[in-house]
Order: sequence, then C-alpha cells, then structure tokens
Amino acid sequence: MAGHSKWANIQHRKGRQDAARSKLFSKLSKEITVAAKMGDPDPDKNPRLRLAVKEAKSNSVPKDVIDRAIKKSVAGEGDEYEEIRYEGYGPNGVAVIVETMTDNRNRTASTVRSTFSKNGGNLGETGSVGFMFERKGEVVYSASVGDADTVFEAAIEAGAEDVESSDEGHIIWCADTDLNDVSNALEAALGETESTKLVWKPTTTTELGLDDMQKLMKLVDALEDDDDVQRVTTNFEATDEVMAQL
Repeated sequence: MAGHSKWANIQHRKGRQDAARSKLFSKLSKEITVAAKMGDPDPDKNPRLRLAVKEAKSNSVPKDVIDRAIKKSVAGEGDEYEEIRYEGYGPNGVAVIVETMTDNRNRTASTVRSTFSKNGGNLGETGSVGFMFERKGEVVYSASVGDADTVFEAAIEAGAEDVESSDEGHIIWCADTDLNDVSNALEAALGETESTKLVWKPTTTTELGLDDMQKLMKLVDALEDDDDVQRVTTNFEATDEVMAQL
C-alpha cells in the first residue's frame, strides 16, 4: 500500500485514544491470562505467553497489570475462554478477519453478525476469506535500529523470510511457527522490538476509495468496540491521498 502497512495496523489509528487504550489493556490482559492457563505461567517456558507479555509491554501496559493477569491464571481465576475466528466482507468486497476470545460463543456470534450487517458488511463462512491471507510472524523495529541492509542481514541470520524497510521503520516477516525463535535472535542482534506478534498477512488486496475507506473504518471500529474481539485484520489497499483525508 504505497509504502505503508496500514492494512495490518488499522487498529492503531489515532483518535478515541483513552477509551481505545483501556479496551486494548483489557484485551491484552485477557490474552496473557489465557496463554498462561494453556501452558506454563513462566514466559521463558511458554512462547505464547512470552509473545503476549511482549505485545503488552510494547503497548505500555503497566507491569502490575501484566503480573495480575498471570496470577489470575495460576489461581485458576477468570472465565474459560475459547478462541473463535470469524470471516466476512466489508465495503466493496474487502476481506475481514475477526479474532475473538469469548466465554459465550452464541453471544459473540450474534454480536459479530449484527455488527457486520449494521455497517454494510456480510459475515461469511469460516474459510470464505481466509485463503486471501497467510498466518505470519511479524516483528517491528523503528528506523533508528539501523539501515535496511543491516536489518535485512540480521533478519536473514535470525531465520526470517522477508523484510520491508521504509522511513517509518522495519517490518520483519517469518513463518508463524518460527516467531519465538526469530524474535529472540533479532533481539540479541538489534535489541528490543517495537512489536512482536502473529498476524494475518494479506496475499491479495482490495483497493478502496475514500467513501469505502470511511465505511470500512466504521465497521472495524464497531467490531473492535466489542469486548470479545481481540483483533480485526483487513486486506484493504488505499492511496496516500485517500489515507490523508481520513
């Protein structure tokens, strides 16, 4: 997308910062609790928990909030959550993947379906848009860690597949199963990452004009307002001119 990765980071838009931050803290805490329940409560022995803690820290979640989320899992507190992925279409047929973590699948399914229909989208069957994405590990560094060649060499040495460098920073891609090892190796070479997480990376994109982009943002905002929704990913593409008008 014209030198940007905004399709992957639509959830990081400015605006509604305080409310969005509170919701984000809650969602990241939920992921930490679930990851700790599913494996060892020690992040060094539990790759999923380690990544969840890393993502929380990169979003400035306080240490006491992280510790409390882990302790909840050790104490057996909190609800039993299951992870459910929904797939659908937004304006102009743009693909949308909604990742949820819920203690009531009927409530979540109903809310997600209603949100799609109220905002000009359509909820599809599982697999209806998933083929347009690949599950990948994404490691992000600021531009200040080094030039493109330096980061590329470190990434390949760490076992990564590809690097996208721009004035805004470096995005390093790897196989989803390699993310823990690759991020560890990169941190040894380049220092602390800005972000380390599993993502759905589009293999095909749908270009949107201003009107459709505004509709898509409304749909994504509504989905992200649901406490059961952990992450929303789309495969939109837009010009710099369109993005500048949003």
